Amino acid sequence: MDELSPRIENLLRTLAPQVLGVLARRSGDFAAAEDAVQEALLAAAGHWPRDGVPDNPRGWLLQTAHRRWTDQVRSGAARRHREETAVRLEPPPGDPVPAEDDTLTLVFLCCHPALAPASAIPLTLRAVGGLTTAEIAAAFLVPEATMAQRISRAKERIRASGASFRLPPPQERTELLRSVRHVLYLLFNEGYAASSGPALHRVDLSDEAIRLARLLRGAVPSDAETAGLLALMLLTDARRAARATPDGRLVPLAEQDRSQWDRQRIAEGSALLADAIARRAVGEYQLQAAIAALHDEAPTADATDWPQILALYGLLEQMTGNPVVTLNRAVATAMARGPSEGLSVLESAAAALKGNHHVDAVRAHLLELSGEREAAAAHYAAAAARATSLPERDHLTKKAAQLRSASRQ
Repeated sequence: MDELSPRIENLLRTLAPQVLGVLARRSGDFAAAEDAVQEALLAAAGHWPRDGVPDNPRGWLLQTAHRRWTDQVRSGAARRHREETAVRLEPPPGDPVPAEDDTLTLVFLCCHPALAPASAIPLTLRAVGGLTTAEIAAAFLVPEATMAQRISRAKERIRASGASFRLPPPQERTELLRSVRHVLYLLFNEGYAASSGPALHRVDLSDEAIRLARLLRGAVPSDAETAGLLALMLLTDARRAARATPDGRLVPLAEQDRSQWDRQRIAEGSALLADAIARRAVGEYQLQAAIAALHDEAPTADATDWPQILALYGLLEQMTGNPVVTLNRAVATAMARGPSEGLSVLESAAAALKGNHHVDAVRAHLLELSGEREAAAAHYAAAAARATSLPERDHLTKKAAQLRSASRQ
């Protein structure tokens, strides 16, 4: 297969959900349609770099995917009935490709409540993002066969649930919208701060999450929490360029070169947040976005408005009851009121997050602020031993070594 140019790769990823939407709507079988579209994408990746992009790339993909789908139904049981179905679905010669874009319908279907996030995220990436199973497996650091099984099981669960290929009506959309936002939030987080492996971030995952959040907001422009989610992504992703050195080493927020932050993204995220808050329906993503905005607006780390950040974490903790929020509130408390108070807050989160290396990392940071170097070094080392992200592990190990060296002097 010839190497794909960025233009062709972006075109395929844009067209993939559009073609899948048409075929899934025609056939009524999302799982089979998704398999057929993946084969069509592979065919395009083989032909287009060599033969050139066709005049109607969307039509080419749809025709190829339809042929693959027809091959699938003809090879199965009840051949006569399925062939009749295939003939019925065959578009007449010259039939134009439908103009409607079913991407949002696909997002809702892939984020069906029957699926856990571990299944919904890969399925969304494949069906909506146009990524191959191999690409998704590489992003999640699992074998391709494992990821293929995970995606296959996800499609079977959707089939078993009886979900139809349609955009949920308004009365059903509220609960599904919550699931969609949650999956996109997790997808962004995994891209922005990879949970394991050699890379600090997975740009393809965070970019795809932002793209899908934009689509979602376009479909529900009056939903304040969806706007808040997109604002959170933009305000956080704006720091991407400063988060690592050229050789991949992690740079903590307080040490980042803020001139590298993307001011255009910060401005867009801030405007979205202001519009969302004005609707007076404040939710957890808006609160997180407001915290991110306070960090982004500070000209230096010392100028950060920690009292305001602490107040926002307090509201967020009341709203969610999430111990990870309490962990972050401990840091904000230390910065606003002193490390001893921060350590007291940390105790309330430690039991709920037992075994999570971030507890040791935060404890180490607060002990370091207190001047307890040896104790801080021990907790940095303990956090490093459990960290699965290599850049994070290296950073924590380095911190432990620096403090041990300083305590000997």
